[in-house]
Amino acid sequence: MIYPKIPLAQSIIEICLAKGVTQIVISPGSRNAPLTIGFVNNPGFECYSIADERCAAFFALGMAQQMNKPIALVCTSGSALLNYYPAFAEAFYSQIPLIVISADRPYDKIDIGDGQTIRQMDVFQNHSLYNANLAEGESTDNDFKINEAINIAFTKKGPTHINAPFEEPLYETVLKLMVDPTISAFSKVHKAISVDDIIVNTNLWNSAKKKLILVGVNEPNEIDEEIINRLANDPSIVVMTESTSNLHHPTFLNNIDTIITPFNEKDFKDFQPEILITFGGMIVSKRIKSFLRSHKPKYHWHIDPLRAYDTYACFVKHFEASPNDFFNRILPFTQNVASNYFQKGQAIKKFREAKHKLYLDKIPFSDLKTFEIISPSLPKNSMLQLSNSSAIRYGQLFDIDPTISVFSNRGTSGIDGSTSTAIGAAVGSNKPTILITGDIGFLYDSNALWNAYLPKNFKIILINNGGGGIFRILPGHMETKVFNTFFETAHCLTAEHLAKMYGLEYTIASDETSLTNALSALYVQNEKPSILEVFTPTLQNDKILLQYFKELV
Repeated sequence: MIYPKIPLAQSIIEICLAKGVTQIVISPGSRNAPLTIGFVNNPGFECYSIADERCAAFFALGMAQQMNKPIALVCTSGSALLNYYPAFAEAFYSQIPLIVISADRPYDKIDIGDGQTIRQMDVFQNHSLYNANLAEGESTDNDFKINEAINIAFTKKGPTHINAPFEEPLYETVLKLMVDPTISAFSKVHKAISVDDIIVNTNLWNSAKKKLILVGVNEPNEIDEEIINRLANDPSIVVMTESTSNLHHPTFLNNIDTIITPFNEKDFKDFQPEILITFGGMIVSKRIKSFLRSHKPKYHWHIDPLRAYDTYACFVKHFEASPNDFFNRILPFTQNVASNYFQKGQAIKKFREAKHKLYLDKIPFSDLKTFEIISPSLPKNSMLQLSNSSAIRYGQLFDIDPTISVFSNRGTSGIDGSTSTAIGAAVGSNKPTILITGDIGFLYDSNALWNAYLPKNFKIILINNGGGGIFRILPGHMETKVFNTFFETAHCLTAEHLAKMYGLEYTIASDETSLTNALSALYVQNEKPSILEVFTPTLQNDKILLQYFKELV
């Protein structure tokens, strides 16, 4: 076995191996050579080489999203490290474990005009769960910090940073380990909900006639079927979900904007809950946030083992438990309350579904029609990745088959990295994966395709409406050169030459018939990754979507 000669590099590698951090995404460089040599030459690691650090970080994020374990990122010194920041912030807000290992110049070389040096220590301070600023050489203090960075990424579900200074020479190797690093055990504290909490909050539950359960980003199969059925059959409970919640029942209200956008003030007051119970990650719908901020519940309970946000500007009772543990503890002590809250929700759902279908039956080819055609066509038991901006919002308006797992980067809601994340997720899960993305998000992350690991059955459905179409539905839209250039980012680009350059299958669609035929062909072709580019009319999409919400009344 070949090892780097530098003891600090040996310590990092051996501790990672001992603690099960075995997927390593490396961006080529020189200062990180000791780490690269050690990771690549050890058969205990699976290493990936991705040149663009921003793409590499989102690729690792996608892997960690699916594998539920930390993925390590390794880069050289200087600005390379800063390119990790968008994915690092996404990992923080989405509670996804990542470990950044950055090579650095010796600290006495910083701020003296030496090449490729920046102030790397604590560079992710605002979003890092732990910063391990290591010293040159071998030491128990270094071992402690490396262990902590890995332990915290595992147990607190988020990103950590290890910064390692290396002095030249960087490429020397040895055939024998020179270190015996200290390995610490994981320590995870499980907090039980107290008996007092159970009593007090069960009493509140049993007295409330309107309980709204709102579910954000959630892992598939996280909630027991018995709990789902219990919540779905309580007359005082309405459950609202989003596609990224991966939570399904025929009675759940899973198209939130379709349900509440047409509400008048009386409807909002009727729907205002006494208790709001939330779990899962970030919510997409701006309308539900606005509604709950202006029509506050008396109580807001958030269920999460680690964090709670006051998203709706009302008091938050944080239950530090998994949703499954929480409901298993409290439901045996609850009872159904006489209420028509659930019944009203079902009546609204049925009415909106009828209006939804009537409108879609009469509209021309557009972004909205495209999603109507794509959504039921998606293969069962596949993974759907939705890019941010228009794609995730249109995706919320249509039902997704319960066998399909749905993901999106909703921690920071940025368009950067959606394609890279989807590719990493496909690699991490081995499931057939479809990414639905808009043109701006796709072009912004086009280096994602500069990747040797695209699975043959990875598919991109690219909806090209000639710019950032979502800005057209926002207040202040005017058809001017300034708007088209600086907000919408109008363009005439396509993915054809990118697909050719990176060796992807490429087809197009521009109407209902060609889209239906292209989708059928897309799903059966699994010999090489594919792009289906769907062209929709730039100037009609916003009008069709805005009219959709008007016709739901």
